[in-house]
Amino acid sequence: MVSVTQCLNDGNNDSQGIFMKKICSALFYGVASFMITVVNKTVLTSYGFPSFQVLGLGQMTASIVVLFAAKKLRIVKFPDFELNTFGKIWPLPLIYIGNMLFGLAGTKELSLPMFTALRRFSILMTMIAELYILGIKPSCSVQFSVYTMVFGAIIAASNDLAFNLQGYVFVLLNDFFTATNGVYMKKKLDSKELGKYGLMFYNSLFMIIPTIFFAFYTGDLDNAYEYKSWGDTFFLIQFLTSCVMGFILSYSVILCTYYNSALTTTIIGCLKNICVTYLGMVIGGDYIFSWINFVGLNLSVIGSLVYTYVTFKRKEPTPPYTALAAEKSTKMDIV
Repeated sequence: MVSVTQCLNDGNNDSQGIFMKKICSALFYGVASFMITVVNKTVLTSYGFPSFQVLGLGQMTASIVVLFAAKKLRIVKFPDFELNTFGKIWPLPLIYIGNMLFGLAGTKELSLPMFTALRRFSILMTMIAELYILGIKPSCSVQFSVYTMVFGAIIAASNDLAFNLQGYVFVLLNDFFTATNGVYMKKKLDSKELGKYGLMFYNSLFMIIPTIFFAFYTGDLDNAYEYKSWGDTFFLIQFLTSCVMGFILSYSVILCTYYNSALTTTIIGCLKNICVTYLGMVIGGDYIFSWINFVGLNLSVIGSLVYTYVTFKRKEPTPPYTALAAEKSTKMDIV
């Protein structure tokens, strides 16, 4: 995290410096998103951990502990709690918990190739949300690549031999929360009221108690307590890695959204799914091969590659917040 932050801080506010910040933040998010997807799949499917809610609680707890300690050690800065803090951050906590829990639930219920294919719908939802909430209209080439990804996902889903309705619902809800999270995160970052670390800290803080109550009500806390593999060293390593990666992923999402756009962040998350798609045919053991499904997955991957090319090839004028606000935010958030 330090090296990435240094990379983002070292760039000048000229076009080359801004471009490097875009690339570094996008690469950081892509790697973090890939790692946590694989680790979560291993914990929830390979080890059969019974509760995605408890795993989500672990990730929220890690974010709170790490950021609280970092603030006390004066490594980072963010505003202290005030009575109007909840109003400043709303509705991000609700979106954050929905995004995390439904993402974990979808990872548990579906094979990784189908999970990643259905995640492409979040790109379409983000594109629509950016248009109506932020007023950002995508180019024709961007729209073409997004429609290609979605069309490929539909083809793959049409012949999914391991069809799981509950898993499909979880992933589509995850797509909705991902899209709204990216767009509203962009708005909150532009307002600069809480800063990057403040958004991360209070997102987790405000939602951890409701999540504990919900996990208790559904019996997930008891199921997790009675889990038989708590004494397995390899499982504990993967579980703790998932918790820490939850914090790293949140940090990378905010950086990528700040220096790029909500749609680009969503696309980068799906780009890493190129690796996850093919790796997922081996990991978890729950993917059933069919030619129609395989062709649809590959078509969706091609759409992802086309979007990457048209997005990072074109040179867009840097909006005011990208250069000047990035410098101000860096001074506020990092000592």
